[in-house]
Amino acid sequence: MRELDIFDTTLRDGEQSAGINLNTAEKIEIARQLERFGATIIEAGFPAASTGDFEAVQRIAGTVKNSIVTGLARSVKSDIDRAWEALKGAEQPHIHIFLATSPIHMEHKLLKTPEQVVEIAVDSVKYARQFFPLVQWSAEDASRSDPEFLAYIIQKVIQAGATTINLPDTVGYATPSEYGAMFRYMKENVQGIEKVKLSAHCHDDLGMATANTLAAIENGADQIEGTINGIGERAGNVALEEIVVALHIRKQLYGINTSVNLQEIKRTSQLVSQLTGSFIQSNKAIVGKNAFAHESGIHQDGMLKNPLTYEIITPALIGDASTELVLGKHSGRHAFKDRAIKMGFELSDEKLNKAFAEFKKLADSKKEIVQDDLFILLTDQQINDNHTPVYELASVQVQYSTQNIPTATVSAYQPTGELITEAAIGAGSVEAIFNTLERIVKGKVHILDYRVSSVGKGRDALGEAVINLSYNGESVTGRDVAQDVLEASAKAYLNAVNRQLVKVGQKVEVVAG
Repeated sequence: MRELDIFDTTLRDGEQSAGINLNTAEKIEIARQLERFGATIIEAGFPAASTGDFEAVQRIAGTVKNSIVTGLARSVKSDIDRAWEALKGAEQPHIHIFLATSPIHMEHKLLKTPEQVVEIAVDSVKYARQFFPLVQWSAEDASRSDPEFLAYIIQKVIQAGATTINLPDTVGYATPSEYGAMFRYMKENVQGIEKVKLSAHCHDDLGMATANTLAAIENGADQIEGTINGIGERAGNVALEEIVVALHIRKQLYGINTSVNLQEIKRTSQLVSQLTGSFIQSNKAIVGKNAFAHESGIHQDGMLKNPLTYEIITPALIGDASTELVLGKHSGRHAFKDRAIKMGFELSDEKLNKAFAEFKKLADSKKEIVQDDLFILLTDQQINDNHTPVYELASVQVQYSTQNIPTATVSAYQPTGELITEAAIGAGSVEAIFNTLERIVKGKVHILDYRVSSVGKGRDALGEAVINLSYNGESVTGRDVAQDVLEASAKAYLNAVNRQLVKVGQKVEVVAG
């Protein structure tokens, strides 16, 4: 069996998805879960991009021990210096440097000749090796690069000290046969290629990211890069859960082992979806809610006779097996703590007590507590840094009828601790709430996207609201849950505003490459 490294870039490439913005506490929580998932390498961010990114990478590097933590850097010394400051405390300091190699990128973006690009690449790798024992170099837009030039520059950066070479399909342009052939060509034509690992990084613009990644593996890739749930810029990256399950189910064909704990797939997917506010489509392979649903009568008949007739993957394989839930309003703290531990949560006594109190409130008003309810409740406590939010919802009240204009009255605590109450009208109840909240927060708000979904099933299911808005010209996403979707919507609105206020002052100018 050949061993394949799994490079997770959910926290870097995945966070570049439109509308996704994670704070440091959320990034740390996802990183810890990615460690449990078994990612070989976790790309924690781009340290030179902002002070917030730097802090997140630095803290993750000091937290994660069983996965290698890396940070992205352009081929400039200031980026590499910043990455070293963030990652020098890691168990195995690792840096990921990139530089474009396609004709269109070199001519129109870099404004450099091929010779200049080679010189920059070599100099940056040599400089990085003064600090980092592990240096990954990426040929951005490799799939649209000239194969001979690509082989030449790869040979030069290997000689300069690169330990991993990444060949990205940056814009999702390649077909499986083309992408696989590129790896085969480098294996056959680059002197010293046996000294490094070859990595594949695919985007899904034409819907071929999974096929392209598997083609790279078939042609000698030693590492694959992707994200949980396939999030990422534009159409996203390859979904890691699809690759690792495909390699497992078709192990006799591929002969590949990975370090991934398949039992952690469902939990990892659920956590990333919840914290990013990124919805998983129902028919998404492996982790979609319909992935194991069978409605056709013929299918159901076959499943009853033998599940293997229509189910090549079982829910249990990815940690999605149904679990009997015995917790209710009469459950004690010990049973609650035991369930939290079994679900993979590590809470301090203070946070556990707060989570238990919230659980009791929910149990008093909800007939059945499902696992999804507990997951959201425990996750919110795990990432809570106990800082008082800038704005905190006290109450929301809506007057509505089909014959009258909806009116909302909202009370909220301001940063000073003062309670303020405002009212406004709208075309609907939600708009009335948003118009009222805009009077409370100090700034200009424009709603970009808004959705509400249920957590679990039944008429008393929790409602989760996700809102993407611009606050004083900056796009930000907020989320929250409540049994009443109007309350959840108001809390999500304030969550978005609070996130942006916390971020103010964090961003710094990035030195041009």
